[in-house]
Amino acid sequence: MKSILLTFSLVILTNTAFSQASFATLEKNRNILASSLFHELNKSKDTLLLRSNSEISHVYSLNSENEKEIDVYISETDVKIPLSKLSQGKHVIVVDQTPKKILFVIHVFGHVSMVAIDD
Repeated sequence: MKSILLTFSLVILTNTAFSQASFATLEKNRNILASSLFHELNKSKDTLLLRSNSEISHVYSLNSENEKEIDVYISETDVKIPLSKLSQGKHVIVVDQTPKKILFVIHVFGHVSMVAIDD
């Protein structure tokens, strides 16, 4: 019984430690009209990946103080936007695919350094 409890505790502790190491998290737009836009974070969670069959003309972000930190005019269907210049906190991302705009949220935590513990 103790070994099961110890294993369960280690799994939860490891999962919590690795989840805190994320640079950012993404809250996807699940609206059926937004399904035409692929929006994900890369494996290291520090770059926003956007892909669509229709042209993406403008991407911008609004932070919690309504300031634009990303403001990119493009005419592409495949876009990679680094998140390293975003401040920590909540950001609403707006992707303009004329005539529609697709919104979703990114929470930026920044770089979390893992501390080594010596015995």
